[in-house]
Amino acid sequence: MKVRAPVVHRSWGLPIGMAAVAAVAVVAMGATITDIDPWYRTLVQPDWALPERISSPAWTAIYLCTALAAVTGWRAMPNQSAAEWMVGLFALNGFLNILWSLLLFRLHRPDWAMVEAVAWWVAIASWIYVIWPRSFATALLLLPYLAWVTYAGYLTMTIVRLNGPFG
Repeated sequence: MKVRAPVVHRSWGLPIGMAAVAAVAVVAMGATITDIDPWYRTLVQPDWALPERISSPAWTAIYLCTALAAVTGWRAMPNQSAAEWMVGLFALNGFLNILWSLLLFRLHRPDWAMVEAVAWWVAIASWIYVIWPRSFATALLLLPYLAWVTYAGYLTMTIVRLNGPFG
């Protein structure tokens, strides 16, 4: 018989507030960096690329899911050290999200953004892997994020293939 360590109970207030502030900060920075300028509009896009009007609602839903996953994942961890890992993975994903937008939309380097998208995907998959044994529901909240970044990475790779080289 396997014995599980007791779950440390934590309040909801502080993590909800922190996750909300962090998600809003990522949204604000991403919105500031993401400029669909004439350069981006001149890039050849694949036929399967989604219209721009879908991106904002999709990201809004994803940010809600990731903020909720950060809170529920934090609460599901058995100790403070493990809970800090949850916060670290949440922060890492926010950073990689912003970096991808910076590389693609500001620096006009889809080739670099494509490479960064691989690291971003691995970071999300790692977050899912770490939380899965503790909270299946939290892991499920992260699947749309992983799917969207998979799409974004593949789209970026296709843009590089259709338009490269860059730089």
